[in-house]
Amino acid sequence: MRLFCQDHPDVFTLEAAVIDARPGAILLAQSPVFPGGGGQLADRATLAWSHGEAMILAVRPEERGLWHEIEGGADIHGTVRIMVDPDFRRLMSELHTMAHVANSIVYREFGGALLTGAQLSGDGTFRVDFDLPGADADRLRALDGAMNDVIRQDLAVRAFHMPWDEAAAVPGLFRSKAVAPPRQPDGQVRIVEIADLDRQGCGGTHLSSTGQARPVTVLKVDNKGRQNRRLKVGFAA
Repeated sequence: MRLFCQDHPDVFTLEAAVIDARPGAILLAQSPVFPGGGGQLADRATLAWSHGEAMILAVRPEERGLWHEIEGGADIHGTVRIMVDPDFRRLMSELHTMAHVANSIVYREFGGALLTGAQLSGDGTFRVDFDLPGADADRLRALDGAMNDVIRQDLAVRAFHMPWDEAAAVPGLFRSKAVAPPRQPDGQVRIVEIADLDRQGCGGTHLSSTGQARPVTVLKVDNKGRQNRRLKVGFAA
């Protein structure tokens, strides 16, 4: 499913008609909420209707649209307003952008090493895991210098769609060792590009340029099994 927030990243409030409902949940054809996925946390958001307001607990896609589960068991009909927390969305977009930067540098500097896992956190850190047996830990700890250089360059970030089969045939567009970005119903896949630095399949939210991110530091490098190396990255003091 192509998400509203992918095409309208700066829209944080939206009114929408309920197309189906059950106690504690409504189905909407479109929503500004990012539902989570690919290591990115779901948006924090609130749903308001004629008789109340509640936190959105989860957003789950189906063929007709997106189910929004809320606190309590209210039975909601008519038109609702969805309000996304812009500060939390920006934090996730910032972390996701820098995770792409880290991924691109490791891919380039370590012989095309593939991603084995990623997770953004609400505390302002993220981790990225790579298939890097025998990698020099000191060399990995020093990667924040290259990451901060990308921030200083203020590179443009954009997203576009292309045929999934075409993207799968291009080395480096799908970076995960275990999973590939989902094929959309129209046979397309979303690609996120950071100027000449990076291009890869991704469905998450990002900044519009790297210069909007704060400087980062590599907080920790861990061995996770025989082959996996984990980088934990946070904002510099």
